[in-house]
Amino acid sequence: MTSTTALHPITRRALLGGLAASSALAVLHPFSVRAAANQAHLRIMETTDLHVHVFPYDYYADKPNDTLGLARTASIIDAIRAEATNAILVDNGDFLQGNPMGDYIAYKRGMKAGDIHPIIAAMNVLGYDCGTLGNHEFNYGLDFMFNVLQGANFPIVCANLTKGALAAGPRQDQLFLKPYVILDRKVKDGAGQEHPIRIGLIGFVPPQIMTWDAKHLEGKANARNIVRAAEAWVPQMREEGADIVIALSHSGIGQQAYAENLENASVPLAAIDGIDAIVTGHSHLDFPGPKFASIGGIDNKTGLISGKPGVMGGFWGSHLGLIDLLVERDGGAWRVISSTSEARPIYRREEKKVIAEVGDKSEVLAAAQKDHEATLAYVRTPVGKTSAPLYSYFALVADDPSVQIVSQAQTWYIRNMLKDTEHKDLPVLSAAAPFKAGGRGGADYYTDVAAGDIAIKNVADLYLYPNTVQAVVITGEQVRNWLEMSAGIFNQIAPGSTDASLINGDFPSYNFDVIDGVSYQIDLSQPAKYDKDGNVVNATASRIRDLQFYGTSIDPAQKFVVATNNYRAGGGGHFPEIAADKVIFVAPDTNRDVIVRYIVEQGTINPSADANWKFAPLKDTSVIFDSSPKARQFLAEVKAVTVEDAGDGADGFARFRIRL
Repeated sequence: MTSTTALHPITRRALLGGLAASSALAVLHPFSVRAAANQAHLRIMETTDLHVHVFPYDYYADKPNDTLGLARTASIIDAIRAEATNAILVDNGDFLQGNPMGDYIAYKRGMKAGDIHPIIAAMNVLGYDCGTLGNHEFNYGLDFMFNVLQGANFPIVCANLTKGALAAGPRQDQLFLKPYVILDRKVKDGAGQEHPIRIGLIGFVPPQIMTWDAKHLEGKANARNIVRAAEAWVPQMREEGADIVIALSHSGIGQQAYAENLENASVPLAAIDGIDAIVTGHSHLDFPGPKFASIGGIDNKTGLISGKPGVMGGFWGSHLGLIDLLVERDGGAWRVISSTSEARPIYRREEKKVIAEVGDKSEVLAAAQKDHEATLAYVRTPVGKTSAPLYSYFALVADDPSVQIVSQAQTWYIRNMLKDTEHKDLPVLSAAAPFKAGGRGGADYYTDVAAGDIAIKNVADLYLYPNTVQAVVITGEQVRNWLEMSAGIFNQIAPGSTDASLINGDFPSYNFDVIDGVSYQIDLSQPAKYDKDGNVVNATASRIRDLQFYGTSIDPAQKFVVATNNYRAGGGGHFPEIAADKVIFVAPDTNRDVIVRYIVEQGTINPSADANWKFAPLKDTSVIFDSSPKARQFLAEVKAVTVEDAGDGADGFARFRIRL
């Protein structure tokens, strides 16, 4: 197969103001222009990881968001269809869970017989040709999932989800769904003649569902290795006359080498003989794209995965994945002779601002309007209580309730997830940082949730980013260095100095990790060991003192599980030795979702900080820092340090003093 890097000339911006894109805006793809007799242009359009995002709306922040929503993605589909002579639309899974609308339907509204789930209603409007399952489809249980699937006006396939135990071989497995479908379609060639073509679509879900949703699946279902299932079923598709075989892989683009039960198996999957193209997802990234430039088996320029055309269409409706195939009729069969791939966005960024590229498709909005309005009421309704206020005014100078509750939720979640694994006996720590602190967003940019009722949307105040939970295994010495890196947010303070500036303004607050489960002091008289980029600048320095685990000095060789997020676990922030090779658990859930679940389960949360860290005493020394004027009302609540009002700071901030 050959491939072309030429991107087609298109008009990227659809009509705004809620109107769908007009086919008049589209310019034909080069394959449609150049196709000769017995050659045809076939376009595969993909959505993936929609996570119930129909409306362009962030339910956590309770405000519109131009970076997401199937209604936005849908508004360009008509124009994108018009760029191609022949097109199909597929969904790659993870459509059923992931935002408060999904939780509202599952936990509040329910699904009665004959009900249509709002995400399915929206997808039905668009006329999907096929879909597959993602791991999040199982989060509410099998009965709920199959009830939802009944409302789909398109087939949903999965070749590796079995009823009960695995059989002797994939072809003997009892499957919940059809492993594949073969669509009998007609395509128009370059001479305007129509010809029959049989398009095979086969779907796969990560086998890790058996761990992530064991409580729903154990004893009821199983999941076979993706690659082995494909090796068994793809030849049968060819035997049944499929001209073109497309894999719907709800699996990320990971390692090239085959291994048992890979979660991110798309590279070895694409290498299987008989698969012509592959749509991927699960990783919430876009391919072709810069994050895949150095992965084996990937040609990021041409959009090839193991030599086959592939695409990953972002997440939450952020992109529409496109694979364009130039196919040629050879005798009575078709073969792919060229391809292009593109993940087309619904927005762009200009000077840190999000600019919408498209408007909404009104029919899609209408399909979910009632449930959207009910979801708004749901997120504004209390889901639990907090026995203490949640605020981040002092998050950079003392143990903090807004960080404490994140760590409590992460520790609760990871302990539950690892309880039946080889890591079950390791102590679990949690690393969390304040996001709304440090003054970068102004004097009002702080978390502030009053004691009492807490609503789902308040979680956005606690956790700004849509990170997912991950866990790493590291040594006691690596825990110490993690904290040394965090302590770089403080300036070095000379003993005996008066009102020295405490905070290094160049160090972002989201990299000031507090590790819960250990206790320690920070010696400000020492220089920072690392700079903000993780470079060693003072190799012999040690700000972290009295690092203890349950009252005993930490053993440098002892192993710990640390719950964190995908950003930190993947190397974000350049923390020493914290990278993907330390990861032992990749959760299917966002940190926000985990916090919401924790609040729901606890009923009333107690986020009071436990003062597990503090500054080491420095005689006759004081420091100053700025925070919001609203912080003054909480001065008496700050633990392990005495904070004094020091008057007004600049730009609307208040100034505070700590006597060390």
